[in-house]
Amino acid sequence: MDLKKITIISGYGKDGSKEEVDRIDLKLGDIVSIVGPTGCGKTTLINDIELFANRNTPSGRQILINDEPLPDDFTLDPSKHPIALISQHTNFLSDLPVGEFLTIHAKVRGALNINEVVEETIEFANKLTGEAIIKETAMTELSGGQTRSLLIADAVVIGNSPIILLDEIENAGIHKTKALELLKKYSKLFVFVTHDPTIALFSDCRIIMKSGAMQKIVYSNLEERGVAQELRKMDDMILYYRGLIRAGEIINNKHLEASIK
Repeated sequence: MDLKKITIISGYGKDGSKEEVDRIDLKLGDIVSIVGPTGCGKTTLINDIELFANRNTPSGRQILINDEPLPDDFTLDPSKHPIALISQHTNFLSDLPVGEFLTIHAKVRGALNINEVVEETIEFANKLTGEAIIKETAMTELSGGQTRSLLIADAVVIGNSPIILLDEIENAGIHKTKALELLKKYSKLFVFVTHDPTIALFSDCRIIMKSGAMQKIVYSNLEERGVAQELRKMDDMILYYRGLIRAGEIINNKHLEASIK
């Protein structure tokens, strides 16, 4: 199937009332954020997308692919499944070495040049994390940031999933603005559950959640992108100081002047 878009058909909020947003069409190449306070239903929405809900989840939503329900072979054949979910929870991972873990996934996905895609995946992941990932390291020995970086890279490169769902990557200790830059180079649909204003404003649009329901959809504009650039400078400054502190530096006014420049 040539996947071009997914559609979210509205369901109901926690109080049983119909959602304010009747339908949302999302196409490949879009970066979308789902925002709202804790407990508002953000994770429920991405779970509905991952499960291709068909009025069979508590929300009552329906997810369509190219205006049609998902074909059965997409759910039964892992090599055809179009969605990857990068969750906050990674305790399901095996204790295999990183290289072996990626190799197995590459074989399942039917990759032609396995060694090449494994190396590309690790290289991609190391652009997102502060501490380099080594192929021989066991998956269970990776830090939270390394694990999330590797799973993002794995979904993009090996999984080649057209739809990638990311749950609060700002909590993973990865370089989020660099992640956005890298992801924009791929013609995929990226959906972020986020509390981070930089990610939200760099997105093409954001779905506003409240009380378990989609309240409205806001499309980014040039003025918001300008604000996002200023927020990015603040993020870069925080990353700069984090690196100094991790390296054992004593912070002084010279560091402040350097960070402002």
